[in-house]
Amino acid sequence: MTPIAPNHKPAILALSDGTVVRGRSIGSVGTTGGELCFNTSMTGYQEIFTDPSYHGQLMMMTYPHIGNYGTMSRDDEARKVMISGLIVRSFSDDYSNPIADGSLQDYLERNKLIGISGVDTRMLVRHIRTKGVMNAVISSEISDEKELIRKAKEWDDMEGLELATRVTRKEAQTVPSDGPYRIAAMDYGIKQNIINSFVNRGCTLRVFPAETAPEKVMEWEADGYFFSNGPGDPNASSHYGLPVVEAAKKSGKPLFGICLGHQLMALSEGIPIRKMFVGHRGANQPVKNLKTGLVEISTQNHGFAVDEKRIDTSKVEVTHINLNDQTIEGLRFKNFQGMSVQYHPEASPGPHDSSYLFDQFMEMVEQGAGHKEQATTGTEKSN
Repeated sequence: MTPIAPNHKPAILALSDGTVVRGRSIGSVGTTGGELCFNTSMTGYQEIFTDPSYHGQLMMMTYPHIGNYGTMSRDDEARKVMISGLIVRSFSDDYSNPIADGSLQDYLERNKLIGISGVDTRMLVRHIRTKGVMNAVISSEISDEKELIRKAKEWDDMEGLELATRVTRKEAQTVPSDGPYRIAAMDYGIKQNIINSFVNRGCTLRVFPAETAPEKVMEWEADGYFFSNGPGDPNASSHYGLPVVEAAKKSGKPLFGICLGHQLMALSEGIPIRKMFVGHRGANQPVKNLKTGLVEISTQNHGFAVDEKRIDTSKVEVTHINLNDQTIEGLRFKNFQGMSVQYHPEASPGPHDSSYLFDQFMEMVEQGAGHKEQATTGTEKSN
């Protein structure tokens, strides 16, 4: 028998294909919907819930027990919870963690997140892997299954959906460091640990909102340009993303992209992006580095990918592939100084096998900026 939370209201999960499962409400009471996806991480649920790349998605955790170590404010990757809803098999109201701030239930209520527990997540994962990604609705206030199925069918599809502007910051912000290098970072939903990864390497960051005009970004005279992760269809973000990528390419400075940023850099070279049948989401995805032959265990979160059937090898070199399905996971660009990966080298949560990618980018920045002793410090130039 699937374990349930007996002190919580009944809830329903309805998929757009007519599949309906019942369980118990967790978090806030209400109705929510989005693209149903699953994450295979065993831990790190708070970092997952606050990852802006998950905006607009219902998150199903494949690990059966969720909530048993509580929550800690320091683990947030953004200023608020970003997922649209949560689906788990067994939910723990109690927690055992001496440094936790509180329970996951309190955290979900505080962030007004709606969820459901006590459902057969293994069955649902198999269903999605067979049928493909689809929309769904969670409700703890509507009991009419047909109405919920209708809502799921009417929910906006992720393909063609522009979401980065919903999670980006409203104003540019400088994040100082003691180092000499200046990185202009485009915020399409940037994670906090990406910012930390640059600051820890001596970079002062100027983080720009997603729709910032390229002229404004170029005014800051960065030593390198970073294009962040983010939610939604990259094709729908290209009208504001590509002009900045093109301006950065013309600057002659190195470029680095992660996730959505990787896809925008590929689009700038005319390489199409496709919607995946089932995305990659978890902290245990095997990636092969084609340059070294080594395998990295990576953190991933993407439902779109570079179209491997339409790759143009005169413009890019494929550097990394996913060993589960051969999806392209990394590129080096031949017409400008640029590198990008589909996955998350900053982890959070997950392994740090791929953190060297930040170091590789910094080597490119250092070569372009010249000797460190001749560079002006980021704090002096940050205004």
